[in-house]
Amino acid sequence: MTATLEPQQKTAAPDHPLTPLSADEIRAARRIVDEHGLLGESVRFVFVALDEPHKRDVLAFTPGDDIDRRARVLLLDRATGQGSDLVVSVTEGRVVSEVSIDSTVDGHVPILDQEFEDIESFLLDCPEWIEAMTRRKLNPTDVRAVPLSAGVFGHEDEVGRRIVRVLAFYQYDEADLPWAHPIDGVVAYVDLTGRKVVKVIDEIELPLPTERGQWDAEPHAVPARTDLKPIEITQPEGASFTVDGNRITWADWDFRFGFDVREGLTLHQLSIDGRPVVYRASVAEMVVPYADPSPVRYWQNYFDQGEYLFGRYTNALELGCDCLGEIKYFDVTIADEDGNPKVMKNAICLHEEDFGVLWKHTDMFNGMAEVRRSRRLVISFFLTIGNYDYGFYWYLYLDGTIQLEAKATGIVFASAYRGPDGFSTEMAPGLGAPFHQHMFSARLDMAVDGLTNTVEEVDAVAVPVGPDNPWGNAFRPQKTKLTHELEAMRTADNLKARTWHITNPTKQNRLGQNVGYALYPEGQPTLLADPSSSIAKRAAFATKHLWVTKYDPAERYPAGQFVNQHPGNAGLPSYVAQDRNIDGEDIVVWHTFGLTHFPRPEDWPVMPVDYAGFKLKPVSFFDQNPALDVPAAPRSHCCED
Repeated sequence: MTATLEPQQKTAAPDHPLTPLSADEIRAARRIVDEHGLLGESVRFVFVALDEPHKRDVLAFTPGDDIDRRARVLLLDRATGQGSDLVVSVTEGRVVSEVSIDSTVDGHVPILDQEFEDIESFLLDCPEWIEAMTRRKLNPTDVRAVPLSAGVFGHEDEVGRRIVRVLAFYQYDEADLPWAHPIDGVVAYVDLTGRKVVKVIDEIELPLPTERGQWDAEPHAVPARTDLKPIEITQPEGASFTVDGNRITWADWDFRFGFDVREGLTLHQLSIDGRPVVYRASVAEMVVPYADPSPVRYWQNYFDQGEYLFGRYTNALELGCDCLGEIKYFDVTIADEDGNPKVMKNAICLHEEDFGVLWKHTDMFNGMAEVRRSRRLVISFFLTIGNYDYGFYWYLYLDGTIQLEAKATGIVFASAYRGPDGFSTEMAPGLGAPFHQHMFSARLDMAVDGLTNTVEEVDAVAVPVGPDNPWGNAFRPQKTKLTHELEAMRTADNLKARTWHITNPTKQNRLGQNVGYALYPEGQPTLLADPSSSIAKRAAFATKHLWVTKYDPAERYPAGQFVNQHPGNAGLPSYVAQDRNIDGEDIVVWHTFGLTHFPRPEDWPVMPVDYAGFKLKPVSFFDQNPALDVPAAPRSHCCED
């Protein structure tokens, strides 16, 4: 196993409009903002990332063209709670646009780490909180605060204020895992701008679960098994991919990648055999809605991207632990909350994987006995946000398939167990894990053999018995074209093997069929909260598996620009309200997928990886199997003398 490290961003001018911001460009953006008079002692940088040029400009770009490098910058004045949304031209040294965010209408900018840092001191200054802990016979200084996004529930005293709600866990000693000891029945509301607790709700005193939760401590500790032999993955001739800056080529695939702290890893200009498939692909939002309706937990719904900017918590990956084989790591440069560049080492992992049999046949007539092995290119990143860890893995296959796999692991968010009629699973004595969902939204800016695309819903339907089907065995695909945005809000139906075909009506294969790619959903439940609920309005994207919009570069996020404390109906509901034509247009496909998690005792004390995702598979895009050119494996790999 070997690994190579990608050097940090160089100071040379970028050679492509989609090259991520360098450290020097981040410094320049900060200087420009300062020179514009927008910084002060209490102002912090919430978000800094490349302001991507319009698609038409990127597609028209040729090497050597001038590039206007721009940064999107979000600021927060911690003293006032005022947020600002800027576009800064690094090339021209100026602020191109500046918008003050009206928090009562637009929502708040995401929450800073610096805002979380002093939460425990606020609690220790609050008599009501101290009383609640003392009554439970707990030492307040051993209480670990977990501040969480507040949502919007019609509380008039929260309008315009930056609020978080705080649940607490007890830590017996430095090695103890607080997640195992939830102090349930009490919650504090904190005003981040006022830097104080504004309300404590003490619903009920529940017994504190006392069993330790570390996986290597009693009662969980077990000896490491010794019967697993090593698996070594080697590529003696090196990897098959090539890397040039942020451009990657492998087999017939060609694409660029990017990274920002809101979306994490992004893929750009994804093409196969010189033909475009997806202009831009990302996971653009995720939400984790909880099902516990108790007075201290009803509000638990976290938008890990729009509220927390989860990409800033990306792990530094390790060879042999996170990735196996011939690995190439990429560092990522982001901005810290003071606007200075910060390098996240080994943030992105690129490698190849064997993936079993690609195709095989042994023929009874001509004696053919052929098999080819599949492999896939993997580009991924992993992050830890609070108790959960998430990995996002994009796979490219030799047969033209694109797959996204989200991996969820870590530690379930615990509560006290309130009995079998409650809304949690008992994980350990007295310890509950509330029912919840993990809902993701993939934004797929499609470009199937060009920018003229159409979406058809394809169902498997039985043909009624009749003159054309006398024996009742016939079935066929039923195709329904989705022509406008409001009719393209769709749910999956596994009983009909429902897929969605994104086709190009101006391009045909040799059989005269429109070239296309099909979206294969997993068809798991959409958002289970009631349609009248706050979270159904704020996470409306999660109420449907499919949305289709006409391309607009301003429409980037399925829950809207500023999710934190936004009342709802932003993002996709407002986009599709225009009901634009999407038949033969430049379109964006938005796909909701995810997990509905009824925790199991086997998920404690640390959760084995659970998976969710989708596939995009070519349908009539090629004239035949595109993987016929894959060579047979060396004989030494196929048999043993």
